[in-house]
Amino acid sequence: MPDIVWEEPFCAESSNCFRIGTDADGNAYIAVAGQEQTYLTDTHEALRTLIRDIKAGKADHLL
Repeated sequence: MPDIVWEEPFCAESSNCFRIGTDADGNAYIAVAGQEQTYLTDTHEALRTLIRDIKAGKADHLL
């Protein structure tokens, strides 16, 4: 597992909590809080776009 620095969990109402992380190589990670050993990885920009879309209500079913 790469050395990932995880941010504080983001929790929506009545939903799972997610954590965003980064590594020294510039990769970004997202995982369900408490299950950081199972994560998705992509570029910072891809995860930024996903988060913006979720906040805009385009993908609220993911939370």
